[in-house]
Amino acid sequence: MRDERSDMSEDDADKAPDPGGSGSGGCCCGTAGSNKARTIDGGDPSSSSSSASPDQVLENVLENVLHFLTSRRDRNAASLVCKSWYRVEALTRSELFIGNCYAISPRRAVDRFRRIRAVVLKGKPRFADFNLVPPNWGAHFATWVSALANGCPGLEKLFLKRMSVTYDDLSTLAHSFPGFKELVLVCCEGFGTSGLAVIANKCRQLRALDLIDDDVMDDEVDWLAAFPDTHTCLESLIFDCIECPVNFLALEGLVARSPLLKKLKLNRHVSVEQLQRLMFRAPQLTHLGTGSFSSAEMTQGDQEVDLYSAFAACKSLICLSGFRDIVPDYLPTITPVCGNLTALNLSYANISSEQLRSVILYCHKLQTFWVLDTVRDEGLQAVAATCKDLRELRVFPLDAREDSEAQVSEVGLIAISEGCRKLRSILYFCQHMTNAAVVTMSKNCPELVVFRLCIMGRHLPDHLTGEPMDEGFGAIVMNCKKLTRLAVSGLLTDKVFAYMGRYGKLVRTLSVAFAGNSDMALRYVLEGCSKLQKLEIRDSPFGDEALLSGLHHYYNMRFLWMSSCKLSLRGCKDLARRMPQLVVEVIRDREEEDNDNSVEKLYMYRSLAGPRQDIPRFVTIL
Repeated sequence: MRDERSDMSEDDADKAPDPGGSGSGGCCCGTAGSNKARTIDGGDPSSSSSSASPDQVLENVLENVLHFLTSRRDRNAASLVCKSWYRVEALTRSELFIGNCYAISPRRAVDRFRRIRAVVLKGKPRFADFNLVPPNWGAHFATWVSALANGCPGLEKLFLKRMSVTYDDLSTLAHSFPGFKELVLVCCEGFGTSGLAVIANKCRQLRALDLIDDDVMDDEVDWLAAFPDTHTCLESLIFDCIECPVNFLALEGLVARSPLLKKLKLNRHVSVEQLQRLMFRAPQLTHLGTGSFSSAEMTQGDQEVDLYSAFAACKSLICLSGFRDIVPDYLPTITPVCGNLTALNLSYANISSEQLRSVILYCHKLQTFWVLDTVRDEGLQAVAATCKDLRELRVFPLDAREDSEAQVSEVGLIAISEGCRKLRSILYFCQHMTNAAVVTMSKNCPELVVFRLCIMGRHLPDHLTGEPMDEGFGAIVMNCKKLTRLAVSGLLTDKVFAYMGRYGKLVRTLSVAFAGNSDMALRYVLEGCSKLQKLEIRDSPFGDEALLSGLHHYYNMRFLWMSSCKLSLRGCKDLARRMPQLVVEVIRDREEEDNDNSVEKLYMYRSLAGPRQDIPRFVTIL
């Protein structure tokens, strides 16, 4: 299972609305208008109107006005007004968001949006993070980078998530865009340190190289040494996911040559001694990932490490993460910066409640906090007592097995709800829970936008009453009027899905596992949740009738994922026949499983490009 813990932000691009009728979306950064627009703005009005047609004048005016339209949803709506608005909206759009790389062909996107400077592109379904999507499924970046290189020479920023990226792709990227500035790869695979070296060497205006939860191969290439020997433009360098050692001297030199560097996140091969040297080189840092929080020599009583002074010198730090292989005695050294922290990620730090308390008591400005459940309920109570401005909390399990020992419970959840009334987002792993605790959270934190409660054992009821968890989750959708993302777990009947359909009118993303009694559960959701965009279901008793109950809504959704349910091939074929503009993929874990009428995995999404051409043998498009 991939980790969500290396990046302190919620699924960045998902926070904005989905793309509209074009099959792709974006938002304008305010690029300069055309020469015609500037002539109309500053020239003689009578002269301009006499020499241009009314349609041309309208387009010139629109080109100035649309620069101020930044919402993707608003821009998509504007492009549907008429042909003139469609053309001008494309000319003035500088950022493009594509939530599914197969929703539109690369050539079609590039032909329309030739002035884009930034692209966000997503590939595999999210369940790929849980190893539910077989390897080599697709989401190859090659066709996209080729199209962008030919049609968008001004590209400056690229964000890829769950894409397959090769050395050739990175090489093309590095050689095709002379003004390229930012590369962010999240949960990507297929490339190695040699590809990073090409980016570092060729992109001389590079401001950000952020590698987040990627699978990076060790090509035995010193990629850090490939950066220019002169001063760099680097503002962000994140490589905490790289498992191989790095050349520390090259890293130290790079940091010293990068006076604009604000974000630096190190991998576990950087020790606290090396961390201290880097911090003295870059006291201007605002975001720091510590790498390993232990000594390289691991000698007791080592007096040479003075992390306290190093942190005291970094007066601008507002975000801390890392803390891998932590020596708990080092943790209090961060106290000089705790008072300014707005984000703290301790989700790799195996620490106790007492060790957490030694630092959390100073974190009065904290808004985002990630932690392991080893801090127990007592640690969460300390958070609740101090962090009154907390907006996002994630509590991860040290041991994710279903039968592991409970570390946090409803006690910690209630404490957080009572102490952190501004909470907007929570992800909470636990072994048991009560309806009363969830109801309490719904009342104390009505501003919740994201609620993800993962009770790790399957079909577990309220551990005090033995009742299903229906009333707890029902209270969340009833009382939290702004809820857009919900993940449910525990023993759940059709009743809670009726609650969702009735009250979850703003829910856009719903994740369901091991829940429900019958097909009616899914029908309630598909008929009631009119804003639903992304629906993920696994190991639930939903069959063909449930699947076909959403025919009225599927064209409005980005995707539907169902695995280990009760779908048949006949039902999926019926769906594909009745929804010809959707792509319906049946995925098998092994190639030889093609004669079974049951469907193990269904992935359905909208697309203007039709069925993709790069399907592997274990995928059938109906």
